[in-house]
Amino acid sequence: MQTEALKTVGFAAAVCVVCSIFVAGSAVSLRDRQEENRVLDLRSKVLLVSDLADPGEALARETINQRFQENLTALVIDLETGEETDIDPLTFDQRAAAQDPEQSEVAPPNTAKVSRVPDNALIYQKITDGEVERLILPIQGYGLWSTLYGFIALSGDLETIQGITFYEHGETAGLGGEVDNPRWQALWPGRKAFGEGWEPEIEVIKGAAGPVASDPYRVDGLAGATLTSRGVTNLLHFWLGENGFGPYLERYRADRGIS
Repeated sequence: MQTEALKTVGFAAAVCVVCSIFVAGSAVSLRDRQEENRVLDLRSKVLLVSDLADPGEALARETINQRFQENLTALVIDLETGEETDIDPLTFDQRAAAQDPEQSEVAPPNTAKVSRVPDNALIYQKITDGEVERLILPIQGYGLWSTLYGFIALSGDLETIQGITFYEHGETAGLGGEVDNPRWQALWPGRKAFGEGWEPEIEVIKGAAGPVASDPYRVDGLAGATLTSRGVTNLLHFWLGENGFGPYLERYRADRGIS
């Protein structure tokens, strides 16, 4: 009887070892493909907010890369000075930089719950006829359950928001997760991000905002997701403000005579 029990335990242990080796081997062999898919998903979101892809449009990986490379210029900027750096955008990992004490600083107290700010940031420009048509900036901040990562697109003159999208978060599906809903994202184009003194003024309110023309600084809240809505406002105010892209935007306006 004891011999049978030992055989069973031994067999189970052998199965576990074989399965562990199989799972570990699969994870290692698929790591490059997972990273490639992550980059493609991020690029597809940048295309969407750049109006280079339609919501729901299924794009082959070759198409994503082609549209991205042909229409967008990537820049790595110094967040403190707003100057463009000579860092290769293809090798720069902003999220990794934000977690590296040698490449980031502790963030000042903020409602977006951003803990560290990287020294540099990766941004994109959509250039048409030699002029910046859209400026695409990465954004992140805490909602209700998670950190939301996304992009906001501003018009070249910084007058209006052209789009917003998120590519990673852990908010509740059907509530805070509605930040992914194309119908909610469609409420953003034409709204204004900044007040008269170029301070961030856009906000996601509780309830319904008015039309763009008469209520340009407010966007409909997410039904049943007040804290996520507030989180979106907070993260935009942080990254569009002095502790985020403020110095870069100030330099951008000065270079183009935008007052």
